[in-house]
Amino acid sequence: MKYHFTISRIKPILLLAGVIVLLLINGPSTAQDGSTDPIGKQTVVVLTIEGAIGPATRDYVINGIEQAEQQKAALVLIKMDTPGGLSASMRDMIKKILNAEVPIATWVGPSGSRAASAGTYLLYASHIAAMAPATNLGAATPVPVGGQKPPTPAGKAYEELKEATEDSEEENNPASTDQASGNKALEDSVAYIRALAEQKNRNADWAEQAVRHAATLTADQALTNNVIDYLAGDEQDLLQQIDGQTIELAHSQVTLTLDQAQLETIEPSFKNKILATITNPTLAYMLLLLGIYGLILEGYNPGALVPGVIGGISLLVALYAFQILPVNFAGLALIFLGFALIAVEFFAPSFGILGIGGIVSLSFGSVILMDTDVPGFGIPISLIISIALTAGILFAVIMYYLAGSFKKPVVSGSESLVGQTGEVVSNHDEHGLRVHLDGENWRAKATTKHHYDVGDTVLIERIDGLTLYVKHLENAS
Repeated sequence: MKYHFTISRIKPILLLAGVIVLLLINGPSTAQDGSTDPIGKQTVVVLTIEGAIGPATRDYVINGIEQAEQQKAALVLIKMDTPGGLSASMRDMIKKILNAEVPIATWVGPSGSRAASAGTYLLYASHIAAMAPATNLGAATPVPVGGQKPPTPAGKAYEELKEATEDSEEENNPASTDQASGNKALEDSVAYIRALAEQKNRNADWAEQAVRHAATLTADQALTNNVIDYLAGDEQDLLQQIDGQTIELAHSQVTLTLDQAQLETIEPSFKNKILATITNPTLAYMLLLLGIYGLILEGYNPGALVPGVIGGISLLVALYAFQILPVNFAGLALIFLGFALIAVEFFAPSFGILGIGGIVSLSFGSVILMDTDVPGFGIPISLIISIALTAGILFAVIMYYLAGSFKKPVVSGSESLVGQTGEVVSNHDEHGLRVHLDGENWRAKATTKHHYDVGDTVLIERIDGLTLYVKHLENAS
């Protein structure tokens, strides 16, 4: 009986497992026409790139392509409108596109969009490149550290002259190292985009011009010059044009069948949205300031808790954002030094020297904090000026009140007795006078030759230990 009971309990589990296996083998894998195409074969995954390309965009695109691979989608369609972005994020995305197991089509649209700088590289790397009317691409010159554009070569004569004078320039010109670094970045970018163009059989010469001379093209010009493959007004138009095309992937060849394709838009995940928010340089900068100010206030008021908690969280989030942003650590160090000098000013007043130095350090650090001039990855100068002026005004107000406090009379301790008046209660004490002041009788000594009677009013001039030095009120003027 016990054995029968056990089998009876296992039977439903075995039956359920069998149904699941049958569904996996025959259900989802079998299309309506009886073919064995996997799920998602008629699905086009749509990803959208808007704004500057950064770490959040990289994660979103890479995760979207991986999801399309898992679904065995027919195509990944990337809708793009970008002014450019960070080189590291762009290269990670291109690496994923080149090795993707599904075809990647990048469409610059809708009308009025652009694919500048990093967007041009992504367009060249895609298996299918398309643009909507009234769009443009190009201006792919790399922006090196410090925002200075690398020198633009001027043909064969320039190359020969550069090779002939390279050694002497490096010995005699301290700036030649920076120039060489700029040349290396430029040549690396040229080689990179030419390699992409040659692999996809697109116009490599114009790609080089886009990098060397920041050349740009409209959508019609791009199609005429073999920079893109298609001109499409919308997504459906593009899908109709590329239907039936054979695409060479990294390890296979795929023929697109898109006559019944369904568009599936993948939105950024909650985590990706948070990453996109905190990696905004302006927000990260504000979080950094909030974090430091919060910790300073907590230091002035131990146990307040709220400034310390908010400041600690803000500072950690800001440091995480700066870890994945192109940050100049010298600028970050100057910002911390500036706040340290301002904090020390309140503990060890230096008549404003430390405070002014802190504001100057904070301002310079903020200006050079972001180590790139890529659009969308800079801190507005107007914000930096506002922060510096606000800090300066607050510091001036605090110094004003501190200076005023030094002029006020002492209101506590024995020094507060100086300048007050008392009443003589005895003039026969062996040590001199006895003066009644603030409810107490004090030993006193006269500083003027005058006969003091009981009840006379005296002015306290100074105090030495427990002895008051007084003068008769009539002689106090």
